[in-house]
Amino acid sequence: MAKLVFGMNQSLDGYVDHMAFAPGPTLFRHFIDEVQSSTGSVYGRKMYEIMRYWDDEHPEWDADRRAFAAAWRKLPKWVVSRTLKSVGPNARLVEGDLAGAIRALKAEHDGGIGVAGPDLARSLTELGLIDEYQIYLHPVVLGQGTPFFAGPRPRLRLAATDRMDEDVIRLTYVPA
Repeated sequence: MAKLVFGMNQSLDGYVDHMAFAPGPTLFRHFIDEVQSSTGSVYGRKMYEIMRYWDDEHPEWDADRRAFAAAWRKLPKWVVSRTLKSVGPNARLVEGDLAGAIRALKAEHDGGIGVAGPDLARSLTELGLIDEYQIYLHPVVLGQGTPFFAGPRPRLRLAATDRMDEDVIRLTYVPA
C-alpha cells in the first residue's frame, strides 16, 4: 500500500509561496531524486497548473532543471479538480468521491505518493488520508500568505529531522 506524503517548502512563520523563496542547488537536486523515486503525485488544480510549467522545454534551463522536468513528465499524476475538463500528459483527472478515489489509489500502488498543494492537503488531512508531512523549513519570514496547514491542525509526532543544505531543515511528521 502506498503512503501519502505532503511536503512543501515553508517559511519560518508557516507560509508556503513558491515565488517568495526557492530551493538552492543542493535542495533542488534532492527534489529531483524525490520525483525520480516517487510512485506519483496527487495535485490540486492550482498547484497542477503551476507545475505544468515543467511540461514545456525552456532553452535557459541548466542540467538540473532539465533533469527535474524529465522526471516530472514521467511521473504519474492524479489531478483533483471540479473545474478542469482535461489534464496534460501522464495525468488523470480525479472526480467524484475524493476519499474513495484516494483510498483506491493508495491500495493500488506501493511507495510514496506526493500530495501537492496546501488546499488539497487540507481536504486530505480532514479525511485522515495523509500518512506523512514533510516541512522543508527555510530561514525566511514572509508575514503573510498561504499557510502550510491551511485547515485542520492534526496531532503529529516528529519522525525525523534532516539537514538538507546549509540553511534548510526537513522536518518529517506522522499522525500521532
